[in-house]
Amino acid sequence: MLKGIDPRISPELLYVLAQMGHGDDLAIVDQNFPATSIARGLPHNRVLTIGSRLNVAVTLVTNLMPLDPFVPAAATTMQVVDDPEAVPEAIAETIPIIERAGSSLQSIDRFGFYDYARASFAILQCVDTRLYANIILKKGVLPLIAR
Repeated sequence: MLKGIDPRISPELLYVLAQMGHGDDLAIVDQNFPATSIARGLPHNRVLTIGSRLNVAVTLVTNLMPLDPFVPAAATTMQVVDDPEAVPEAIAETIPIIERAGSSLQSIDRFGFYDYARASFAILQCVDTRLYANIILKKGVLPLIAR
């Protein structure tokens, strides 16, 4: 155990977050997402798991990982098929979390999201079974701390 690290953050997830660099992406996906097949080609090619729903997973990750301030939106979600303006419940719950982390959300169509996930550093699968509970977070940098 480490101080200040939520026990729901596994050692492997902590290691992956530390390995990621500025501009790397982490896909946090639901139980319906084809995580294993997409993860095969990623730098971290095993699916990470977390025993929480999307909003909790996003909170835990953004508590440790800064979001990229140099892009218009450091969070990307999957649009609802045939209703791209819809905001699924799982995504609505994450909007204030992303805003507190200093960024905003954008959305892309389903197959664009799959392509974006294939370019991610890693896949983190949460236990959410709600449809469209998927988000990709772009890592930022920590500000320089004077010593």
